[in-house]
Amino acid sequence: MRRKLSLLSIVSLILLMLMGGTAKAQDARAVLQAAVKSMGTDSLKCITYSGTGGYVGIVGQNYAPGDDWPKVELANFSRTINFDGRAMREEQVRRQGNYPQRGGGGIPLQGEQRQINLVSGNYAWNLQGANVNPQPAAAQTRQLEIWLDPHGFLKGAIAAKDLVSFERYEGGPARDGGFGEKRKILAYTIGKFRIQGSIDDRDEVVRVQTFVPTPLLGDTVEEKTYGAYKQFGGVKFPTNFHHHTNWDHEERPQGYFGVRDGGHNSFGITIANVQPNVCGEAIAVPEAVQKAAIPPVRVESQRLADGVFYLTGGSHHSVAVGFSDFVTVVEAPLDEARSLAVIAEVKRLFPDKRIKYVVSTHHHFDHSGGLRTYVHEGAIPVAHRDIVPYYYYAVMDLAPRTLEPDRLSLYPPDEFQETFVLEAVQNDKYTISDGTRIMDLHLVEGNPHAVGMLMVHLPKERILIEADLFNPPAPNASYPATPSRAATSLYNNVQRLKLQVDQIAPIHGRLVPWGEFAKFASSGKSN
Repeated sequence: MRRKLSLLSIVSLILLMLMGGTAKAQDARAVLQAAVKSMGTDSLKCITYSGTGGYVGIVGQNYAPGDDWPKVELANFSRTINFDGRAMREEQVRRQGNYPQRGGGGIPLQGEQRQINLVSGNYAWNLQGANVNPQPAAAQTRQLEIWLDPHGFLKGAIAAKDLVSFERYEGGPARDGGFGEKRKILAYTIGKFRIQGSIDDRDEVVRVQTFVPTPLLGDTVEEKTYGAYKQFGGVKFPTNFHHHTNWDHEERPQGYFGVRDGGHNSFGITIANVQPNVCGEAIAVPEAVQKAAIPPVRVESQRLADGVFYLTGGSHHSVAVGFSDFVTVVEAPLDEARSLAVIAEVKRLFPDKRIKYVVSTHHHFDHSGGLRTYVHEGAIPVAHRDIVPYYYYAVMDLAPRTLEPDRLSLYPPDEFQETFVLEAVQNDKYTISDGTRIMDLHLVEGNPHAVGMLMVHLPKERILIEADLFNPPAPNASYPATPSRAATSLYNNVQRLKLQVDQIAPIHGRLVPWGEFAKFASSGKSN
């Protein structure tokens, strides 16, 4: 009898568990259907919307780690999404506007810049006039943008096999004692991305959030908030867009380095025109885009002097300098793939020497994204004191990186947390030497690009290594009419320090004789 009761209990428990799971699924579907009905998503196959007077924050390019992303004005914005076709066309017209002219990402913008970005299924490309520029590396994140749209989020939820729902209070607890607003949450996965959306008491999607990979910070929050819904042809659509890339830590004190980064506001605009089921022209994938693939990482080494090599082959370069029993690498740009390729070339060039130091000129994502790979290799990062605290939290981070794991997260050495060393340039100058060769690191004072910006000087070889302050034109191309403030600051600092320079090895572009640069940088008023 006892055995029969035990079997009966087990069967009952299994049935209760199945019923509980079914009930939860039904609850999630009920929340979803209420939002779909309220917003008119069922009737929507595609949508076109546009607005003016917004801004774009240039992610990863803030002047200082505690600053927000530098902004440029969004003069015009339009987007067409075909949900059934998994296709999107987005057009932006950017200009500098009245935003501060400091930080990276091409700031200050000269005139207006028009960007046309497209995605269709697994293909992404840009248009510049009639010219097609394949962007295979951008296809995944552009496709994700479709499902972060408020109606796209609901359509993704309809198709999801793992939809869950729960409730929580958001926007609190606040300092004023409030507890925020009770919201219904729907969550599901698309590919490797976990997406959650917040639905208010009007059954409107007011927030959609996921995480995207960045080489320096790992899993980085991408959050879209939507408000001021209006009716457009039987469809509800928000007229206020506000996006965050990275956590919103505005209430934290400035310089609180428990925060990974101060940047977060990445987009904002007021939507004025919404056209439900206006699909625009069909988006056909050009043949060049269909054939395009992410190019392999390529490293080419050029000897600049005995034991000094310029490591090029991509958009961002490095410089390897050999000392008596070690090597110093200047700059670890982009990501782990680039760093691994550069490290392999350094080992080929200097087979019996370890990489002891890696110099980081500044903290921008594209120039520090490969830094963690050198730390895993056992190298000591060297950076200016103004960004060392940030690097301790961006580089010395053993949090799981679920989207794009790197070697430091997958195979962290025990010594990493116990004996990690990060050298700081304390007095605006730092020297690396073996008693024979000298490498001097200098602060570039007054530059508008990044706090703590370093330039590297090899006095014996009369070589200057710099990043982003001067990006030379192609060999047969003309120089701009006036030098940038960044280029002028580089020139002024070399003059101030009385450095002897014969050639510049930029992190972007080509080698440039000092005389060529000096003629340009001292030619007149900077822009």
